[in-house]
Amino acid sequence: MTPETSRYADFEGLRERAVALRREGLSLRQIRDRLQIYNNDMLHRLVKGEPPPDWTRRPNAKDDLRARARELRLEGKTYDQIQVELGCSKSSISLWVRDLPKPAARYTPEEQRALMNEGLAKLRSARDEERGRIRSSARHEVGELPDRELFMAGVALYWAEGAKSKPYSRRERVVFVNSDPGVVKLYLAWLDLLGIDQDRLGFRILIHESADVNAAHRYWASIVGTDASAFSKPTLKKHNPKTVRHNTGDGYHGCLVVDVAKSADLYLRIEGWWAGIVTQAEARLR
Repeated sequence: MTPETSRYADFEGLRERAVALRREGLSLRQIRDRLQIYNNDMLHRLVKGEPPPDWTRRPNAKDDLRARARELRLEGKTYDQIQVELGCSKSSISLWVRDLPKPAARYTPEEQRALMNEGLAKLRSARDEERGRIRSSARHEVGELPDRELFMAGVALYWAEGAKSKPYSRRERVVFVNSDPGVVKLYLAWLDLLGIDQDRLGFRILIHESADVNAAHRYWASIVGTDASAFSKPTLKKHNPKTVRHNTGDGYHGCLVVDVAKSADLYLRIEGWWAGIVTQAEARLR
């Protein structure tokens, strides 16, 4: 057995001496020289588990951040708040402060819900303001509505929403149904542009039987500028109890049916106008 091997045979005795020296604040090199242990693997085994003295540590750029993170955590700050102040990752913060007690909740569950609802209300308000701004800007982009533009808009509107004759069922009559008062007003303005007299127009509402029919008559009469007594008998939709309806309440007025009397020729002209628009659109696609 070599002298070096025999010296390592008393491992526990060497470890006790190495640990004692480590706790006195000696570096690994100093312990090596003191005990004359020149095998690095053996040297590290002798001091395993003993932290190095502070004076031997190299400066770490994150030491100050770590110390500050711990201070903030002890002040009751959350991970998010610490991250905002220090600009470091949550994973690092968690590693640095995981041994510290979790701060008490700042708010009760009821207060948290109230704060959340307040925040949501502010967010909705901001979104509503932005929507209003966009709508207002777009509305002013339209400017005036010349007769030709109204004419073209009316043809497209009727072909999208009005009754249309089918090859298997020729019904050449101008009938328009819609629940949007703005759409109805545009349609009536278009009929006026075409020279359709008011006395040729018939009005009727199409509505669920559970709604306030009289209120609906008054509503649509104010939209079209006539008396409710001029309306024909309404068409009532029977209520299906298995169906969940969302078009209910004071804002529900049903649909307005606008019927133009003696309108076979007008219907044929609308068909021709629409065919002309489609032809011009197809030409732009070539």
